[in-house]
Amino acid sequence: MIILPGRSSGLPTEQRTSTFTGTVWADPVLPTTDGVTINTVTFTPGARTYWHHHEKGQILHVLAGSGLICTEGKRPRTLRPGDVVWVPPLERHWHGAGPDSFMIHLAVSLGVTNWHDEVAESDYTATTDE
Repeated sequence: MIILPGRSSGLPTEQRTSTFTGTVWADPVLPTTDGVTINTVTFTPGARTYWHHHEKGQILHVLAGSGLICTEGKRPRTLRPGDVVWVPPLERHWHGAGPDSFMIHLAVSLGVTNWHDEVAESDYTATTDE
């Protein structure tokens, strides 16, 4: 058993750059342990991940603000505080803050994360499916 404090002790907040658009900060809750990584991620307005997929899936729990998530081939969906998202293994997707709001979510990533290309502005600004 591991009891985790609010964030992993001794690990700094990281500004994410190479696989994110905009300003994004991640606080490690659990460094990769048995293929599971947990981070609290803060996106500034308009900031988002690149397209990516997870070997064994991902769970997102929105804590504050509002954001967007999109599966390849679909329109973005709106995320609000309290929403929980299950992204199945190997599903190519992106997620981040809405254009006018920050978003904070807890990200539980299972297995290896594979990063792809940057999300085109036209994909980000596409009309959402509610």
